[in-house]
Amino acid sequence: MRPLIVFSLISVLLLTFYIREGEAGPIHAVRSGVTTITSPVRFVGSAVAAPFNAIGNVFSNLTASQDTLDELKKQNEELTSKVAELSEAQKTAERLEGLVGLQSTYNLKSTAARIVGASGDAWTSTVTIDKGSADGLTINMPVTSSAGVIGQIIEVSAKTSTVRLIGDESSGVSAMVQDTRAQGMLQGQADGTLRLEYVSVDSDVKVGDIIVTSGIGGVFPKGLPLGTVSSVEKSANDVYYTIVVRAQTTAENNEEVLVITSLTDEQSASDEDVNTANSTPQGTSRDAATKTKDESPDDGSDTSETTDSGSSE
Repeated sequence: MRPLIVFSLISVLLLTFYIREGEAGPIHAVRSGVTTITSPVRFVGSAVAAPFNAIGNVFSNLTASQDTLDELKKQNEELTSKVAELSEAQKTAERLEGLVGLQSTYNLKSTAARIVGASGDAWTSTVTIDKGSADGLTINMPVTSSAGVIGQIIEVSAKTSTVRLIGDESSGVSAMVQDTRAQGMLQGQADGTLRLEYVSVDSDVKVGDIIVTSGIGGVFPKGLPLGTVSSVEKSANDVYYTIVVRAQTTAENNEEVLVITSLTDEQSASDEDVNTANSTPQGTSRDAATKTKDESPDDGSDTSETTDSGSSE
């Protein structure tokens, strides 16, 4: 007990002298010398201990609580799900924007629907949409995506409708070559391809030509895209070309569609259109069609003058 009291008194005295003496005092000098001597030892000790401290941190991280790891995993899954959800919403918005654009461009009277099923056999090419007679749909109404025609309604129930796709071999759509107005019938084939039938070899048709609905028959509005000519062939003594058409769009690439519920007078082929199609089914030459467009009168007085001249004759 007495040694402890002695050491305590000595410590108090040294501390008192240390505080009262200046920086150059003897106790400060001794402390500085001890620090200088022991610094290398402490440095070596720190260097030796550093790897063990690092290993300790690694084990600490590896042994983090399971609750923490589960929470991080949950957050990662939620973020991944959110990104997928936002991406899907953006794509849906783009598709709907395309439908609205088509509806506006062609001034279509239509109702939107979603594709909810497809035919399950190899003999027919059909899809099912989620609108039916309760929504005002009837048989024969045309169906289009944002890119072009995909088919026509052939069956209707209260809540759903069956759409025969234009690639079905039972499908036929009155069509024409957009540039030359050459008339034909776009028909599906057993192998799922499309052919533009009954186009006279006198017609001006080439690969890359756009095929559109002609409006003849009063089912499809005229001018809707159907596809693009991918090949044109003619054998000796043939009356008609063999024309293969690549569809403008397919049901597999679409989820939302427009069902065209009625046509305006401007969207149906006029009597003049029908007479022209019957009298010159081969259409006009490409050069003539271009010349006609270039020479179209811009001034109303010129048109009137031409009409009067024709009347006088």
